[in-house]
Amino acid sequence: MTARIGVVTFPGSLDDRDTQRAIRIAGAEPVALWHKDKDLKQVDAVVLCGGFSYGDYLRAGAIARFSPVMEPLIDQARAGLPVLGICNGFQILTEAHLLPGAMLGNDHLHFICRDQKLRVENAETSWTTDYSAGQEIHIPLKNMDGRYVADDYTLDQLEAEGRVAFRYVDFNPNGSLRDIAGITNEAGNVVGLMPHPEHAVESLIGTGRTDGLPFFTSILKKLVTA
Repeated sequence: MTARIGVVTFPGSLDDRDTQRAIRIAGAEPVALWHKDKDLKQVDAVVLCGGFSYGDYLRAGAIARFSPVMEPLIDQARAGLPVLGICNGFQILTEAHLLPGAMLGNDHLHFICRDQKLRVENAETSWTTDYSAGQEIHIPLKNMDGRYVADDYTLDQLEAEGRVAFRYVDFNPNGSLRDIAGITNEAGNVVGLMPHPEHAVESLIGTGRTDGLPFFTSILKKLVTA
């Protein structure tokens, strides 16, 4: 049976169609989820895509965290449902306390859009098993509020438990502490990152790289073996 991966659309989401396409290219069935949905339609995994949910009022992701769809998502994520938060999705995951820390405005106070080099730090999460630890990849990045922050205790804990999933290499584009580009929860089923893997799944567009595709093939392998 084909895996079904939900993609949540909030008011202000920009990358839901791109994410659905990436899922389809990987070989799964994308399932559109609306922010007012009160159930997840029995999907096998969920992606919170990029954009500016609710215009990023208050804080990025702060209002989306209270959308009706988030209640079942939070409960099921805590029970083991794989969830990937990309850019605004990462911000929503921190606001929902599914991931620790917070996202603040870029330290240079400007929107940034570039092809970003990352190092894979954790290749054992539900979304990263098709990578190798230490592998360097290039993923498009576009954000205004991409600076990951947390207190020293939390940062030390993330480092000690191997929960830093991705780190910026050569250039820190937003001032994220310890060059953190993405993290995972303790169970490894919830992952958030600022760069956009859904924009790097086809060799014919963008930089011609497909470095983002393993996110979506990793979860398929996880679901098959679960």
